[in-house]
Amino acid sequence: MENKFIVNIIHRPEMVPEYAEKVTGHGKAEDIGRKALLTESLDIFKTQQKLAHVNGLKTTIQMTYASLFNAEAVALAKEHHETYGDEIALTLLGLPCEQFREKYKTKDFCIWMFSMEDKMSIVDDVFGKFYDCFGFYPESTGSYYMDAELINYIKAKYPSVKCAVATCWEEGPKAYHTCNNSWYTLMDGGPWAPWIPSKVNTHAPAANEAEDSGIVAIPHLSRDLMACYDGNGSNFGTHPQNVLRGMIYDSKTWEFPYFYNLIDQYRVIGDYNNGIAYNMVFVGPGWMNKMGRWEAPYELLKKSYADGMAYYGELKKQGMLDDMGMAEFADFWRANKRYTEPECALWKDILYGSEKQIFWYCDPYMRVCVNMDQGGAIVDLRPYAAKLEWPVGIGTDHVQDCSYPFLIQEKYRAGYFTHYAGEGTVRSAKVSYNGEEVDLCLCRTKAHFKEEAKADGGKIRSLVLDPVDIEFSDLTIKLQTVLSFDEGASDIKISREILEMSNPDAKVEINEYIVACYGTTEYSEDMKCVTLNAVGTETKTLNYEYKCREEYVENATEVFATVGAIKTRVGMKAEGPDKVGYFKEGYAFSPMFTLGYKGTLTNKEVFTTWLSLAREN
Repeated sequence: MENKFIVNIIHRPEMVPEYAEKVTGHGKAEDIGRKALLTESLDIFKTQQKLAHVNGLKTTIQMTYASLFNAEAVALAKEHHETYGDEIALTLLGLPCEQFREKYKTKDFCIWMFSMEDKMSIVDDVFGKFYDCFGFYPESTGSYYMDAELINYIKAKYPSVKCAVATCWEEGPKAYHTCNNSWYTLMDGGPWAPWIPSKVNTHAPAANEAEDSGIVAIPHLSRDLMACYDGNGSNFGTHPQNVLRGMIYDSKTWEFPYFYNLIDQYRVIGDYNNGIAYNMVFVGPGWMNKMGRWEAPYELLKKSYADGMAYYGELKKQGMLDDMGMAEFADFWRANKRYTEPECALWKDILYGSEKQIFWYCDPYMRVCVNMDQGGAIVDLRPYAAKLEWPVGIGTDHVQDCSYPFLIQEKYRAGYFTHYAGEGTVRSAKVSYNGEEVDLCLCRTKAHFKEEAKADGGKIRSLVLDPVDIEFSDLTIKLQTVLSFDEGASDIKISREILEMSNPDAKVEINEYIVACYGTTEYSEDMKCVTLNAVGTETKTLNYEYKCREEYVENATEVFATVGAIKTRVGMKAEGPDKVGYFKEGYAFSPMFTLGYKGTLTNKEVFTTWLSLAREN
């Protein structure tokens, strides 16, 4: 069956676009009410709308606060709603204008960074002005990020809202560094595809109706799930001018096949998600000003957007794409998704020509990244099961940092490949024989996706890795790994099976481990909130004190750690021959902790572990 591929095309008449005053002002003193700026901005919005409509595509027009004071922008929205079926919505981007600056006496423009008192006041101002212009309240809204308290307030005060742009995918320290350490918006750790946010934390999907915030959230742009994770996400998204910023186009012909490949890769995602694939484009006029952007002239900026809309339009003509407004999409999503149903993406490199493959998994309990170039190691793990309260904005402990904390993050905590001492965060296994040891992180492989129906209507989704050959000096083994995600459970089952051995009577040792910590940036947090435990015929416990200690328990039923600072419990259980559970405390130079199981394996045997996550109060 053909995947149902849905796109949200979202335009906003941002009368004072980010960056544009500096570009179009030509060194003049700042004047955000300057007529030339407002006129050019509205002209660009008209161009973007025309490029969508000429290709038979409808849009969601997210009115900005500034645009609500412009009679022509309001009239255009009404006209395009009547003529093309465009949805008239409201964004909390585009706040800066003379009226806003006069009232709030600030140059801040990110709604989530204001105090809660100001957030409520701003929302009431913007929603009230929208109602004055249109005679109704919007059904969708958005920003780069919307914190849980903000969403809860909007849903309670303006219940018509059912959809929101709620976060950027992987816009954290990587993006901050590529903006000369000046883009103070850290929001790593959220879903890359639509989700229903919990009332407690926007990033963490709701597990049931009681946790449901009342809206469907969509990400700000659909990103390349590999290139964006490895580098700056602002260069790799389904906004054509992101691709120009990444310089991923032919400078002679002005063609950019990578953009089409990116859209097509999203079409394939339906294969892993019951036939539903989603894509979004979210643009303001600042990208297409006459002075040019990203070393590209205006003519190329316009061509890139025209070509992008033409590609979506052609897919629609062929019956391969459904264009929806945001509110329309929210209704569709709720009608076709269960709370516990995960979002999966088996992603391949479409940019650099490698054969690298990664797998993303997201549900109400966790977000996981598995890297096949590292033998199926888990290289990113976010414990959504904790549903961590994380207020953001002025007056909270997190003025700019909205990220959901990690337990594993290879980009900020080294991963397997580390310095000469210490360890990085990763979930992998080591195989040993006669004093030789091989970490599966060194065994590149590929994987395929498999689903198995359950009696309760859910599914078990498995990532089946191709077997790898491990060579010791006098023994060769063929080992296969399978990672399984049971819908509705908050654990990951990992099975290792020896398929062949050059000496069928040999025994190898397997060491299943997770090296973890917590944080949202590269910088270490205080680990004294961590307690390590091994439970079996005896129980051993350590409070983390950076003393490099370790403990072992024969036939342990579980090893686990509690991380008080993020209210998270992470544990491991095992099933296999001769199992021994252990934990290791880190030290100041390597402030991690390790949980693991050791066992033995011979030909045709399986060693299975479960990695579990829960909230720890």
